[in-house]
Amino acid sequence: MADSTPPLDVEELRGLVDAGEVDTVVLAFTDMQGRLQGKRFAAPYFLQHVLDGGSEGCNYLLAVDVDLNTVDGYAMASWERGYGDFAMHGDHATLRRVPWNPGTALLIADLAWHDGSPVAASPRQILKRQLDRLAERDWGAYAGTELEFMVFQDTYEQAWDGAYRGLTPANQYNVDYSILGTGRVEPLLRRIRNEMGAAGMVVESAKGECNLGQHEIAFRFTDALTTCDQHVIYKTGAKEIAAQEGRALTFMAKYDEREGNSCHIHLSLRDEAGNPVLADGTGEYGMSGLMRHFLAGQLAALREFTLLYAPNINSYKRFQPGSFAPTAVAWGPDNRTCALRVVGHGAGHRLENRVPGGDVNPYLAVAGMIAAGLHGVDNRLELPAACTGNAYEQDAPHVPGTLREAAQLWEDSALARDAFGDEVVEHYLNMARVEQRAFDAAVTDWERYRSFERM
Repeated sequence: MADSTPPLDVEELRGLVDAGEVDTVVLAFTDMQGRLQGKRFAAPYFLQHVLDGGSEGCNYLLAVDVDLNTVDGYAMASWERGYGDFAMHGDHATLRRVPWNPGTALLIADLAWHDGSPVAASPRQILKRQLDRLAERDWGAYAGTELEFMVFQDTYEQAWDGAYRGLTPANQYNVDYSILGTGRVEPLLRRIRNEMGAAGMVVESAKGECNLGQHEIAFRFTDALTTCDQHVIYKTGAKEIAAQEGRALTFMAKYDEREGNSCHIHLSLRDEAGNPVLADGTGEYGMSGLMRHFLAGQLAALREFTLLYAPNINSYKRFQPGSFAPTAVAWGPDNRTCALRVVGHGAGHRLENRVPGGDVNPYLAVAGMIAAGLHGVDNRLELPAACTGNAYEQDAPHVPGTLREAAQLWEDSALARDAFGDEVVEHYLNMARVEQRAFDAAVTDWERYRSFERM
């Protein structure tokens, strides 16, 4: 059901290499934190040895913290196991030019052990397993991700040297939907839009957002795996383009006390003929009976799966009343106060998960949404009444308020273990514990300001 035409096919790449237009090929996979990791190859060597044969990478790359420090607790990689390699095999359907890096192409890789078995804890593999579960029913998932980011006039190096304090936002007031506001940073936004388009993505629009210097660039939905591949390429590319322009941008979920960076994820299902599975023009709010079960599954699993949607300490700072980030596990038709929103019309009828922030790993989040939906379908869960008012004031279960709470819910979840397997559950539980321990050991500016003199 997915578009099988890659942005750049292998023969086109060979021609570009022969003509001297491409001299470098990046082979990369997505790590636990949603970042691209891999190698840059000389293009002729890549074509001869790597395109079909793959390459290797140290397996510690799926067993480290955000600073790439080795940490304890991972079964797949450790000092005791010697930190060996896993194999990186490129998915030819992801091959594309990288316009913001001259002479460069990129290929997304899947990870495998040397016996050919997939690396179960790899985010892309986790999503592919859930897509296979859909395919068994002759369904396919289509998704769109809405990434918000904040732009600063400072470079990344200046931001680092200044401990990320006193940065100058690209806009000094709320520019939500403001044409004037987006015009102030249009040279940067235009370059990102155009170069993502040249990399094979279908760009829809750019708009201002509420926080200072906050913006969003939207891309057309496509099959879920392609959407997640494009998400991580865009996220990396936008940062690289900003750096080239002498600016910095951040996707962190909550940079300051104002509005956070969200990443609303839209999901729909189609059958083998391309017909929508969740839509029904005669059903309540346009939902098919199957969509009601699928959506009920989202609600039932949301608290246990929040770790997949909000993977970091900072993620949970978004969940504040009146912030357009959800606090209540509730659903509503076109209701932005709810964790789950039903939107669209006709074939575009879909659900929107408003829990994830800009720091989300899209493969994990979409995998969680599919697994939750299938739980609802398989158990024919009944959908509770819609929330048509202010969900912040409703008597409903709450989205977990901390990483510690989300990790405990994930650890105790029989549903997570059934859907993803013990290996995946334990792997990402350890990731959460590593982050929690690091935060618990840190002394923050907030503590110094409150305690240095007055305590």
